Amino acid sequence: MKAVVVALCMLAAASATTIEPKDHHRPAISQETVDVVNNAETTWKAHMSPRFDGMSMAQAKKLLGTIMPGDLGYVEPGLPEKAFRTTGDLPESFDSRENWASCADVIGHIRDQSNCGSCWAFSSTETFNDRYCINHDDHALLSPEETNDCAGLLYGSMGCNGGQPAGAWKFFVRSGVPTGGDYEDVGTGSSCKPYTLESCYHHGNNTEDLTPCSDLPTYSTPKCTKSCGESNYTVSYEDDKVYAKSAYTVHTVDNIMQEIYENGPVTVAFTVYEDFESYESGIYQHVTGRSLGGHAVKMIGWGVEDGVEYWTIANSWNEGWGEDGFFRILKGVNECGIESAAYAGTV
Repeated sequence: MKAVVVALCMLAAASATTIEPKDHHRPAISQETVDVVNNAETTWKAHMSPRFDGMSMAQAKKLLGTIMPGDLGYVEPGLPEKAFRTTGDLPESFDSRENWASCADVIGHIRDQSNCGSCWAFSSTETFNDRYCINHDDHALLSPEETNDCAGLLYGSMGCNGGQPAGAWKFFVRSGVPTGGDYEDVGTGSSCKPYTLESCYHHGNNTEDLTPCSDLPTYSTPKCTKSCGESNYTVSYEDDKVYAKSAYTVHTVDNIMQEIYENGPVTVAFTVYEDFESYESGIYQHVTGRSLGGHAVKMIGWGVEDGVEYWTIANSWNEGWGEDGFFRILKGVNECGIESAAYAGTV
């Protein structure tokens, strides 16, 4: 018990990234980085992403809300590793949106964590959401607000200051989550607990007239409330909740592929380097810059382009970012640690 208390105290004092004093004065993105990437002529294109325009490096780091192995406050997942009896022949390319076309609206829905380090909550809740749709034909969006605000230190969470996908999956089993739409759904009464932090403009054409992300504050974690945030939503908080039946980890490239192929998207985490912030399109691989922190995302499939294998990943920076809200990253070489482990469960 004493060890648990010490671990929780360390977690409470930690954050998902280390912010140095000079980070408050350094720009989050530079033309020099963009030029280095594009001159390298690898597998992706960089640009001066308006997502980080006007942001300091400190502000950008706060968006990377996943506590990685080796970080202060990291807690071992304590989840069972899923065993695979055999790994069958898998296709060269696979996309969960196509394989479960009836749930493409859920699997392909890109969300927006806003200026909060809640990527761990979004990626985990979205994976749970996808699998719930696949198994129950229920297309309601589930609430990353609930996961972010209520998982707490017991599950390795500090809300907008970061958390761990493994803890989120434990939370789904033990506590469940209600429905919850996007920020734009607040006040509509269409779900129990929509996301209350404002969506913002990242890059590309600002067709929805969103507020620039650099103009928003860096949000603190909203208070956990055990009730629906929408007074005009007609289902009670407890009756609205859905639960996962189990949570587990998956290791090795072949097993991660098999898991996605059989059951749907998985949650993964990777180390973000400075050049990732300038991603525009293509198959990302680290070219230049130092490590900034950990980021959790949803892996939905894989493919090959010009002989280069990649994973297809959904991000949580709205659909104006990257390739319509998605990005691709090198597959088979554990690029930035993205193949170290995947998290999922039965629903």
